[in-house]
Amino acid sequence: MSTAIVTGPPAPGSSLAGDLRSLGFDVKAASDADEAGALLAAVPAGERVALVDPRFVGHLHALRLTLTDPRFPAAAAPGALAAQQEARPALIRALKAATATDDLPGTLADALGADGVAVHRPQLGTLVATVPADPEARHEARAAVDAVDEEAVRLRSAVKAHDGFFTTFFISPYSRYIARWCARRGLTPNQVTTASLLTALIAAGCAATGERGGYIAAGVLLLVSFVLDCTDGQLARYALKYSTMGAWLDATFDRAKEYAFYAGLALGAARNGDDVWGLALGAMVLMTCRHVVDFSFNEANHDATANTSPTAALSGRLDSLGWTVWARRMIILPIGERWAMIAVLTAVTTPRIVFWALIIGCAFGACYTTAGRVLRSLTRKAKRTDRAARALADLADSGPLAGIAGRIFGRAGLGLLPGFVLAFIATGVLISAVLARPFGDGGTVVAAALYVMFAGAAVAHPLKGALDWLVPPLFRAAEYTTVLVLAARSDSPGALPAAFGLVAAVAYHHYDTVYRIRGGTGAPPAWLVRVTGGHEGRTLLVAVLAALLADRGDDFTLALTALAAAVALVVLVESIRFWVSAGAPAVHDEGETA
Repeated sequence: MSTAIVTGPPAPGSSLAGDLRSLGFDVKAASDADEAGALLAAVPAGERVALVDPRFVGHLHALRLTLTDPRFPAAAAPGALAAQQEARPALIRALKAATATDDLPGTLADALGADGVAVHRPQLGTLVATVPADPEARHEARAAVDAVDEEAVRLRSAVKAHDGFFTTFFISPYSRYIARWCARRGLTPNQVTTASLLTALIAAGCAATGERGGYIAAGVLLLVSFVLDCTDGQLARYALKYSTMGAWLDATFDRAKEYAFYAGLALGAARNGDDVWGLALGAMVLMTCRHVVDFSFNEANHDATANTSPTAALSGRLDSLGWTVWARRMIILPIGERWAMIAVLTAVTTPRIVFWALIIGCAFGACYTTAGRVLRSLTRKAKRTDRAARALADLADSGPLAGIAGRIFGRAGLGLLPGFVLAFIATGVLISAVLARPFGDGGTVVAAALYVMFAGAAVAHPLKGALDWLVPPLFRAAEYTTVLVLAARSDSPGALPAAFGLVAAVAYHHYDTVYRIRGGTGAPPAWLVRVTGGHEGRTLLVAVLAALLADRGDDFTLALTALAAAVALVVLVESIRFWVSAGAPAVHDEGETA
């Protein structure tokens, strides 16, 4: 149980102690800073501790937002301060140095900030949190509390501030009430996330039947899965139940659900004699590359200095026109619109039509967002930080071969070219050879070797150029497309389903890298990248396998299957180990950018 230390005698008629107990705190009273320090020292080191002014007047949810959110080492609002284990030493130092003050929690919050602790101050909006100085001010504060519907505010804040049109107008108006229903029955976000995954897997199974009734059931269940997918995040925000396990589940299950549904559609089509595995893999490749563009651009620019651009200014002006906001969110086919389209088309058409609609829509959205970001980058006066360059290098997923090539060629003439130019050359050389040469041709292996050389040179220097955020998505496009084309050109039975599994395993690794960086814990360990070969090592290996096994029946399929299983095993074990460890970030992913 957490401990709340009330820094003085409670005001007459105050419900503060009861409110704190309802939030799970063991309430203790201290008369001054010295006694508060003694009570703090008696609290076990791993527990959260809160200090609250006895005169506090405000909404219970204001206290909840300040004192119980597990994502921050410390948080403060008027009259209230919370500190987790990592902020406890600084809090102890602040208490020892504290002098007589009329606002001990506020003074301590300022001292924690001065000591280098990141103190979160939640946006309370219309919620009240104040420390009235006299009875008249206290009466006014109580009136202000009574004037606000706290539950309505809590329900509104459970919904993401920026979401897609379909989610905002067709899901969130009722899913927030499902979240509240779950909270009142003690259900956790992780349980709802798991229910969403199981529903999507059942939907994939229905699609795999290849029958019209199965397709209709699959479409309905996919929409139910999406409702639950929205509900888990809303439940986490409503009840402030964020966790390391929840971060991992929410970060990975969206992709697992969507790509499992692709596989179900492909299996269903195969039952009717239509082979759409190539389209399923193409849709997955396009979707993953589009997400990597989003991730790379955001990581490259979120902490850049002098980060201004005429294109960004124009976007800001368009935001003042409400209809353009929704139009621009819908045009990129975010997850809500995408899943709705997949569900409806699955129910009324065929898997082939579903995949073509998905590929065309996502390709248009990818071109739209990428073009806009390129324009912003070219017109933006920004200085990238070392942290941004490190994040881009981690997202590149370069293995030992790229490291060797970078040391050899990055110091030569190639090192004078910008990173994105070298990555573009590498990708162009490889994909051109894969598309132009017959399956198993030795020229593809030569092109893959050149890809290793140019890719290594691309990351030999810090990625701080205006367009260097394009390096990771170019590498993703090169690796995934190579696997797709070689499998499609192969005469080996089952090569495309095996390639689907390989790309899914590698994509999981790349998404896992993204969410670790987002959580502030950095990329996966270097040994994992070495063991999995890096993007260039896997690409070269697949090209070599195609050349060696071109005339050996289904051996190429077996090789892709074995590689997929090996990569999946290594990355999943390491990912699970990390996300259930104490060092994983206690965050809840907000999902795709709308």
